[in-house]
Amino acid sequence: MSRAQTAVLAPLPAEPVAAPILKPVAAPQATYSLAIGYLRAFVTVLVLAHHAVLAYHPYAPPPAASLLTQPRLWGAFPVVDSQRWPGFGLFVGFNDTFFMALMFFLSGLFVWSSLRRKGTAAFLRDRVLRLGLPFAIAATVIAPLAYYPAYLQTGATAGLAGFWHQWRALGNWPAGPAWFLWVLLAFDCLAALLYAVLPRWGEALGRLAGACRRPAAFFWLLVAVSAAAYIPLSLAFTAFDWASFGPFFFQTSRPLHYLVYFLAGIGVGAYGIERGLLARDGQLARRWPVWLAASLGTFGVSIVAFIAAVSNPQAPRLWGTIGGIAFVVASAASSFAFLALFARFARSRVKAFDSLRDNAYGMYLLHYPFASWIPFALLRAPLSGFAKGTLAFLGTLALSWALTAALRRIPAVARVI
Repeated sequence: MSRAQTAVLAPLPAEPVAAPILKPVAAPQATYSLAIGYLRAFVTVLVLAHHAVLAYHPYAPPPAASLLTQPRLWGAFPVVDSQRWPGFGLFVGFNDTFFMALMFFLSGLFVWSSLRRKGTAAFLRDRVLRLGLPFAIAATVIAPLAYYPAYLQTGATAGLAGFWHQWRALGNWPAGPAWFLWVLLAFDCLAALLYAVLPRWGEALGRLAGACRRPAAFFWLLVAVSAAAYIPLSLAFTAFDWASFGPFFFQTSRPLHYLVYFLAGIGVGAYGIERGLLARDGQLARRWPVWLAASLGTFGVSIVAFIAAVSNPQAPRLWGTIGGIAFVVASAASSFAFLALFARFARSRVKAFDSLRDNAYGMYLLHYPFASWIPFALLRAPLSGFAKGTLAFLGTLALSWALTAALRRIPAVARVI
């Protein structure tokens, strides 16, 4: 299960003929896509909801006796309530199959145009400012604030001094959802290094994306490559395994899976946001009902594969491979479904969505303390798990949105978020 877990309008003719394989791809202009902007905002809301309802997950572990107790599941479940709702288990499981992969895909869309426009040095300076600085602040300040309720739920009475003592004894420094920022920064550095050595590598990815004229062809290519990247690691590590060094955490089975989606995003962006896979009137957008059905169907299959793997421990590699295939297919199907939905329907501006889009990055950075403190405040409330989860989500959404909007009035903060 992921720990949770951060720019575009001129429409072009629908579905032009793909460029021949050997023909260079002209560097696309960095245009704004309303669909991509709104989809980024929507996925951010999913992240907030994901973290806000974990306290009411039907299989959430009991509160830890100490932050030092192994396994340290409080890193994913800072607060655990006795009230649960089974629907949150399905919601969290569905999110886990795709939403971080989709975030890396969306993050890759404008990398190539940015590299071409700024050059390697300026690109890296910008990425360090936009990702490295927020990661440092999120890890050093926001994460401890978010995890303090986990310490309080252990029943400890030593206050901040006791929390600090246990925190320093962990051997690492949990950063919470900010892990996404440093991994994305690492991917950006890799992209910049490749650009310095092979200045046309993004164009090659763009030609490959353009050659997949039908969304189904791109889908199966993405599934094949992500399966090759993910399944070997998934057989060695479970979805609950995380590696860390200092504040740098990552889900051990998935870094290459996320890298594949990041590179796929670079390829689609290099070919052209509005003329390929994400064209407003392209096949993907027109066939959104098919992709939505595929998303729900493949998620169902992945649940069955997971249950079968748990029920057949005598053949872990066989069922692990089947489960891995089900996961990568479901991941791609749900990613395509949401890309199709927003390419098809996000065609006119909505004031609320504009504000959400503009504040989404800051909301991702700032939401985690709200997602843990609100469930902690609701522990003794005489409400159902569904009601508490709904209140926790709405409170997290409203407070992180308002705080981000306020902070963005400060020019120096606005430059970053």
